[in-house]
Amino acid sequence: MRLEPTPELEAFRRKVRAFVAEHSPGVKAHSGVRAPEPALMPAIREWTAKLYEAGLLGIDWPAQYGGRPDAHPLEPSVVAEEIARARTWPPVGAASLASGALLDFGTDEQRARFLPRIRSCADVWCQLFSEPEAGSDLASLRTRARREGDDDSDEEVFVVDGQKVWTTNGRHADMGYLLARTDPDAPKHKGITAFVLDMRSPGIDVRPLREITGTTDFSEVFLDKVRIPAANVIGRVNDGWRVAMSSLGRERSGVGARGVELFAALEDLLRLAEVTPVDRRPALDDSATRQAIGELAARVQVNAAMTGLAQSRMLHGTEQPADALLGKIFFSELNHDLASFGLRLQGTDGLLTEDDPMAVADGWWQDAHLYSRAYTIAGGANEVLRTQVAERGLGMPREPRWPSPTPKD
Repeated sequence: MRLEPTPELEAFRRKVRAFVAEHSPGVKAHSGVRAPEPALMPAIREWTAKLYEAGLLGIDWPAQYGGRPDAHPLEPSVVAEEIARARTWPPVGAASLASGALLDFGTDEQRARFLPRIRSCADVWCQLFSEPEAGSDLASLRTRARREGDDDSDEEVFVVDGQKVWTTNGRHADMGYLLARTDPDAPKHKGITAFVLDMRSPGIDVRPLREITGTTDFSEVFLDKVRIPAANVIGRVNDGWRVAMSSLGRERSGVGARGVELFAALEDLLRLAEVTPVDRRPALDDSATRQAIGELAARVQVNAAMTGLAQSRMLHGTEQPADALLGKIFFSELNHDLASFGLRLQGTDGLLTEDDPMAVADGWWQDAHLYSRAYTIAGGANEVLRTQVAERGLGMPREPRWPSPTPKD
């Protein structure tokens, strides 16, 4: 693995760091992929539009849509890392996912209509994939879209009925990137279609979910006879699985940002151990505490090495099927262990929430600990991903090859 930064990439990093320091909307109070409070949305929309205008988002888009396709392939990762280092808000919503689908599979009319509004952040997007019984096994989704004519205009429409859940920023979204089943008789990976959905359409009911953190980052979305113009199909009808997998494969820049978050959490943990008493002395003076923090620090470095390896393979076209899966598993479990240890260091003070004036770091550690479980589920539960590593990365069979036991007489 060789991933030494070029002078040009380091100069780009300095430029991004200065831009973030000047224009960011402030420090994000909570860890993780969170939905902002409504009062923050105008500032975040403005911030996102500035990032696009400065050429720091949509870097890999075609030039005709505002991208810089000749840029270094790691520039998007640098932007994500510097935003994470500043602990400020990344662009909210699923615009990067939706734009990937539109660029790879959309029509010229769709790109001309939706991409400029993504760049100006006139539209915040949400991802409408997961369902109550189709999360990690996304291909089991049941939301139905049936084709019919529109009585008023004789235009073809799809009528959608179903339910989505765990929709981040659903309550803020103007547009949705929707997967629905259009052929119920096809095999489950077939018969799925991708749509652009106007979230203001009649028949959509967005209900925020209150999580154990006390926040409402996710929503469930109910669709009751929602009409979508056939012109809003992304790609071909019944080919939505390929559209979704392709757009998900574009989401690489956030990997490095997660590593930056781990280093920041490790620094916070060290500061916490310096001031938290254990047996009337700082916790950092305790050998068991130092050993535990040392182990976590080693794992943070391993995570950075795994990220570097994945980026190096990406640059050289040698990516492995298990790279992203292993990276997500390792990061999410390490992130949980860091937050959990920081909470345990505080003893009974770790029970105090952010609304308590005596809470350590304004309750950041407790919130991070509770939210860390979401990372082990979002994007595929780690248990499911381990099975995928076995099948895709190691080539293990889906079914055991040993013979069934012979019944005894």
